[in-house]
Amino acid sequence: MYYPYIIKELRHRHNRTMVNIFGIAVGIALFISINALSSAYKQAAQKPFQDIGADLVVQQTAKLNAGYDTQPRSMRGIRLPFSNQLFHERDIAALKQINGVEALAKALLLWEFTKTGFITIIGVDTNQPSSPNSLKNDAIKIGALKAENWIYKGRFPEKQGEIAVEKHFAKFKKLKPGTSFTIDKQTFKVVGTIEIKEGAQVAAANIYMPLDDAQMLLKKGQSAANLIYLRLKNPSLQNQIKSQISSKIKNVSINSSDSFLELMGGVSMISEKFALIASLTGLAGAILLIMKTMISNLVERSHDIGILKALGWTKTDIQKQLMIETLIQTIIGGSLGILMGYLISFGLGFISISIPVPGEMNLLPALAKQARDADQLVRLPVAVSLSLAASAMGISIITGSITGFILGQKTSRMKPADIFRQL
Repeated sequence: MYYPYIIKELRHRHNRTMVNIFGIAVGIALFISINALSSAYKQAAQKPFQDIGADLVVQQTAKLNAGYDTQPRSMRGIRLPFSNQLFHERDIAALKQINGVEALAKALLLWEFTKTGFITIIGVDTNQPSSPNSLKNDAIKIGALKAENWIYKGRFPEKQGEIAVEKHFAKFKKLKPGTSFTIDKQTFKVVGTIEIKEGAQVAAANIYMPLDDAQMLLKKGQSAANLIYLRLKNPSLQNQIKSQISSKIKNVSINSSDSFLELMGGVSMISEKFALIASLTGLAGAILLIMKTMISNLVERSHDIGILKALGWTKTDIQKQLMIETLIQTIIGGSLGILMGYLISFGLGFISISIPVPGEMNLLPALAKQARDADQLVRLPVAVSLSLAASAMGISIITGSITGFILGQKTSRMKPADIFRQL
């Protein structure tokens, strides 16, 4: 193989060479950026659950627990949210026995309505969660207990009579560690302030306290709980586990990251369902452009090919020549496309999107203005993974090999006499 001739040929026909390189670069850039964007939307939808370390959140509506006094005599005081009624103990036991559940955590969400407004309270079981088959010292933090990692000042409540308050709520109420706060005529000591992490709205509240204290405020017994957080052994099986939960406990609401993705709609659903198709379509367009350009180039080079064959070049020699020329262009184009895709993805990473909270997971009263504005802005975690870049380069090389092979096969049927006769 005469390699200097390859370089000279690419330089001599630099216009067509640049068109080919740019075409494959655009195709690869589209492939990378579209797939990176699709992955970013999925990660953004998963963020609320990643921040609480859970895969599923199970809640119960008021309809099933009609035996409880869900109709308050007054809007004032401690109330259960309508979409977060109490679970029966047998239901919690049934959840623990479901195959595929690694850990379970309970919490009690309460609302207190006062003359000046309302507050949201979460009672956290600090002694759990743990796997149904594990020892207590093997506990795994999931659910509202994750707020322990969001302490801004002070510490998380460790015993009855202690509370931690959300940072902005503390500023509004002029609270800090060491001060006291009254809830339903009972005084609690503030031991810490909490800064809610981006995307963690499914566990956000004004006040965090031990589960025992929240149960005492509700006066419904020591087993009262209305939020169940589940971590699964294999998150990819969550649909099967959702079906198991629905068959064991009727009229429950089961939310996962898919619940957020469905509400996000628009680009998220398009990228979820059609990312691969859209990116491959763009790449196919680039491939067709390259093939058209190279076939046109081949017609222009018929005189040169006839001379090479007359000088003794075999069909194999010419086929190798064209394949290497094509491979060089696709490798350069692929590398440029990866760089372009990275730059596009880097730019998309500065975009923030709104993550809507499913209605049943909104911890605020529906009548509150804050509940209507509960959507949180989350910066898209767009990134080009090594596997995605490797896949793009692999596609580029395969494209070059196939294109070069097709061109080589086309030239193998060309005879010098026929070429010179047409000149």
